[in-house]
Amino acid sequence: MKIKLNVLLFLILAFGCKKNEDQLTNEPLEFESEKCADCPEIKIDIFNFIDDLPITATINNVLQKEVIDQLLYDDDIKVETIDEAIISFKNGYLDLKNMYADETVGWEANIEGDITFENKDVISIQMNSYIFTGGAHGYGVTRFLNFDKKKGDQLENWQLFSDKEDFRHFAEIKFKIQEDIPQSASINSTGFMFENETFYLPKNIGFTKEGLQLTYNQYEVASYADGPIIITLPYNEINKFLALKIKKK
Repeated sequence: MKIKLNVLLFLILAFGCKKNEDQLTNEPLEFESEKCADCPEIKIDIFNFIDDLPITATINNVLQKEVIDQLLYDDDIKVETIDEAIISFKNGYLDLKNMYADETVGWEANIEGDITFENKDVISIQMNSYIFTGGAHGYGVTRFLNFDKKKGDQLENWQLFSDKEDFRHFAEIKFKIQEDIPQSASINSTGFMFENETFYLPKNIGFTKEGLQLTYNQYEVASYADGPIIITLPYNEINKFLALKIKKK
């Protein structure tokens, strides 16, 4: 009986923890600033993909660039690594503190990555960033990074759709329903701030398990106090608009 139990335990461990064959392999990639009185607080928690595939190098390079862009203080300085970007962020804080020693409060940067969806064709990574460099409040932003795993390329938003204009029209209908805007009314009739009174898709669109998520960051179409505006559209309603059809698991 003991032998049978050991065999059963082995099978559970061996097959119950097996990685989904559609998933890429990654390992945690973390960075933290040094602890000192004159150091901004920086914490970065992303991934490093390790499969020997063209797409892994693409994703790793895009993730690194995304973090660097968030932390880079001086555009005139050439920064090639996350460690160098952290130094740039720290130097920016120290420069400001040297000029305004009595007024400068501590800076903060927190950047986290999350894989929101992956199948054999596509992987979506959501990057959540919060940057504080003084003022009344910091700024939080969500970025979606979408990748075509077979072609090894990053996908631009327009590449997600077989007919972007038809999808935009459908998304506007759903947006108005969610935000209690009459279908016949202007998109800004209840206080939104779409330019030219015209609905448009957000800069950040990504695949999630629940559906395609449209994220309008703070200030994009509403005030800071309104926070981000998020709408998630189920795949069974929007697959006809998508270039890559998503099967609901």
